[in-house]
Amino acid sequence: MSLFRPLMYQKDIFNINYEKLKKMEIEMLIFDLDNTILKYGDDLPNERTIDLFKSLRKNFKIVIASNNIQKKVSKIAKCLKCDYLYSMMKPTKKIKKFLDKKYHIEFSKVAIIGDQIVTDIFVGNRLGLYPVLVDPICDKDLKITAFNRWLEKRIMNRMKFKKGEYYEE
Repeated sequence: MSLFRPLMYQKDIFNINYEKLKKMEIEMLIFDLDNTILKYGDDLPNERTIDLFKSLRKNFKIVIASNNIQKKVSKIAKCLKCDYLYSMMKPTKKIKKFLDKKYHIEFSKVAIIGDQIVTDIFVGNRLGLYPVLVDPICDKDLKITAFNRWLEKRIMNRMKFKKGEYYEE
């Protein structure tokens, strides 16, 4: 069950303690796309998100890693001026290959930020990344995500982990 536990849990990407991550020598932030930085159905990020990414680029290498298709992910990454990985098939370890090949970074210096325990947090823990969970931006999801949300509820109940009880370890 520990593979599903985030080391940090915050309401959204705007409430994450990035200063703490920097002090922990985190050099790269990997963000999930759908329902983490962008509402389901939106085509572009809002101004608040654009401003946050502009600020974060001063201290971190930023990458969007999504299960979504290249066309959508590249459009958002261009807007946010960051790198991207698409069709990642999280929670597989496919992201490891890209991190090794393209970025040559120690996994302990990478935080992964996402809204799903069974994809983002699980793959982060499997790879030795620093997993950060945020609540989904909205209730609407892709149909395939419905199963993940159902599974996530059961996992959280077993771990006695509750939505809305935010923390940092």
